[in-house]
This record gives sequence, structure tokens and C-alpha cells, in this order.
Amino acid sequence: MPWVVLLLSAVLEAVWASALAASEGLSRPIPAVVFLVAGAFSMVGLAHAVRTIPIGTAYAVWTGLGAALTVTWAMTTGGEAFSAVKVVLLAGIVAAVVGLKLVGHEPAASPSSDDAPAG
Repeated sequence: MPWVVLLLSAVLEAVWASALAASEGLSRPIPAVVFLVAGAFSMVGLAHAVRTIPIGTAYAVWTGLGAALTVTWAMTTGGEAFSAVKVVLLAGIVAAVVGLKLVGHEPAASPSSDDAPAG
């Protein structure tokens, strides 16, 4: 479930980033409200996910997928020029995110008394 929440939070990251652009510096009320609400829920989801998923992995997935979705949306809506090279690079980001999920995670090793310096 934490991975589902993290993925939804990444989608919300793309929503708030796109709404921020549409708000024209927070001067348009509706996109500004969408930015604030999506941003808050995105952060809450990330905070929930990092209770189980290591912060480095969760943050990389959240930002990577959010950025890829934001660029994809911008290219789809004409806010950014389409480029085959961009598509390939975005696919690389998504592949890296999938790779992070596939390798899983092990909890960090805690220092044991055997590793403690003599003294």
C-alpha cells in the first residue's frame, strides 16, 4: 500500500507543478488553489510512504515520476515542445523508478557491539 500512496503522490506532484505554471505566479485563483491542495496532499502522501519506504528511494521515485509526468503533460498540452529525445529520456527516468521498486530495500544495518570501537 505505501507504494500505491507514493505513486499517487507523484501524480499529485505533477498536478501541483502544472497548476503552479497555470497560476501565472499564483495570480490566478483556481490554479493557485489546485496548486496548494495538490501540493499538500502530495506531501502528506510522501510522508506516509516514507514510514515504510526508505526516504532516498521514496524521494527519488516521487520526484522522478512527478517530473516525468509533468513534462509528459506539458508536451501533450502544447506547453512544451515534443521531442523524441525527451521521450527516450523520460522513459529512462521511469525505468529507473521501476528499478528502484524492483530492487526493494533492506533496513539499514544498525551498529552492533561487535563493530563498536574498543575503549
